[in-house]
Amino acid sequence: MSPHPTAPDVLIVGAGVIGCSIATELARRGHRTLNLDRGRSAGSGSTASSSAVVRFSYSTANGVHLSWEGLQYWLNWADHIGVGDELGLVEYQRCGQLMLMRTPDDYSHQVRDLWQELDIPFESFTEAELRERFSFLDTGIYGPPTLPDDDEFWKSSTGTMLGAIYSPDAGYISDPQLAAHNLQMAAEAAGGEFRFGSEVVAINQADGAVTGVTLADGTVIDCPIVVNVAGPHSAVINEMAGVRDSMAIKTAPMRQEVHHVPAPPDVDINAHGMVMADDDVGFYCRPELGNNLLIGSIEPECDVLEWIDDADDFHPGISELWETQVLRANRRFPDLGMPHQRRGLAGVYDVSDDWMPIYDRTDLDGFFVAIGSSGNQFKNAGAAGHIMAELIEAVAAGHDHDGEPLQVTGAFTGRPIDVGAFSRNRVVNADSSMSVQG
Repeated sequence: MSPHPTAPDVLIVGAGVIGCSIATELARRGHRTLNLDRGRSAGSGSTASSSAVVRFSYSTANGVHLSWEGLQYWLNWADHIGVGDELGLVEYQRCGQLMLMRTPDDYSHQVRDLWQELDIPFESFTEAELRERFSFLDTGIYGPPTLPDDDEFWKSSTGTMLGAIYSPDAGYISDPQLAAHNLQMAAEAAGGEFRFGSEVVAINQADGAVTGVTLADGTVIDCPIVVNVAGPHSAVINEMAGVRDSMAIKTAPMRQEVHHVPAPPDVDINAHGMVMADDDVGFYCRPELGNNLLIGSIEPECDVLEWIDDADDFHPGISELWETQVLRANRRFPDLGMPHQRRGLAGVYDVSDDWMPIYDRTDLDGFFVAIGSSGNQFKNAGAAGHIMAELIEAVAAGHDHDGEPLQVTGAFTGRPIDVGAFSRNRVVNADSSMSVQG
């Protein structure tokens, strides 16, 4: 078995948007980083199938803090990357986020209270103001969500929304894979290395500490710090390291679909659309380039979640869920219609027990995790890179993160972020939406 020609001091398993962000942060601090990825390019895994929504509608104060910090990286993306990319730099599409308010105690009210507490800018709309601002929306109440084969799905509205809250700073990135490539360029400019087409088959260790990895081709790479950012393969990597059973919060791969449909006739969705999560009907959406809508599921109770055993073995095509999601969207966009052609993509997400990420050390010294991030953490890539770099350096210097959770100051906002909130050993968050909303 041959050694790797470089001698990294941090080895990062995964080159998705968060893996590349961690590499950028650490390389800029003088660490010799090496990212290993089974794919052929940065962001070609679950990052490529991300909806790439940037919003702040989380169920906890720490989740909102992190997402607001994450926004600042997108607003200052060119400066953050600091180098050119032959493929171009992504641009942030600021379109705002609308959260419909169905009842006095629904999830949107929980979010509103957090936004008020944390000074996140937002507007409140009455139902009449909502109809005036977004005339192409139906403000009726149709939920709770059901499936089209249920008679309840087709019932008339039972009332109207109380109103909505609107976050004007929310938006999206139209090319999530390009964002990962931008970060790869930034990391390489700081001395970071990437090796694609490389499959990790063993996490090497001795005396309770990680010592490196072994690749499928027999290559052994010695390294005192290994970071698991393997997306849907994170549980497999944790099994290799022998740490999965000791974690209170675990992750597993889930198949997901997002769909594309033309915007309603006479609606310029790129100019007048918004990010929207609709708990009443059971879908979320955002504008997509070319005057299209991107539609995804918010995992209502009536839907069967498609957990899979092997992240490499899943149906890549669009299923009958396409019809369900487009029909749901027609409730809120009554002029949307049903296109004849199915368009969209299927991918695999890495999902934790409470749909919140794990940014943490583990019981194996030198082995860290940034996992369970699929579906709701793309927006936080910049901030996640920063807090993971802070955590890795602090623990390497002897800080007892388990006993005294690290507090990290946001690089842009200066606000404190409690990294312990993303612990592997946290209690399942009772306030979580238990969905992609986090």
